[in-house]
Amino acid sequence: MAARSREKEPPDLVHQNQIFCETVRKELRCQKLHTEYGVNPLKRVHTITRKPMSWHDNIEEPADAKFLNLIHHAALEPTRKYTEPQTESQEIGWNTTPLISVARTDRRLYFPCRNSEITKYMAAMWRLKEQSENVQ
Repeated sequence: MAARSREKEPPDLVHQNQIFCETVRKELRCQKLHTEYGVNPLKRVHTITRKPMSWHDNIEEPADAKFLNLIHHAALEPTRKYTEPQTESQEIGWNTTPLISVARTDRRLYFPCRNSEITKYMAAMWRLKEQSENVQ
């Protein structure tokens, strides 16, 4: 109990300066100066309507092909943007092409809708029921 009751020594100015210098060194090591800026292709760009009587808004400027390409690329769906899925959730449904082609003549893979006596009877019953509900 005696060790806990002992008070903490006041911080020394030399130790505080060392801690401050170490934090500044760490911050400077992790900082990166960004000088080139561009459009975020993942964020939608909202255009603002021009003022009709403003002279500087009515000047026609040539379209920037690189900027237009970037905007069109950002609007694409992920399967056209990337060659492989970027996240775990994109892996589901990434490959949409069937593994084998469906042959209509192969009875193992093609199960067309067939009508039997019971299905024809029930279809007629449903039709009658719908017609009687529509009349009322």
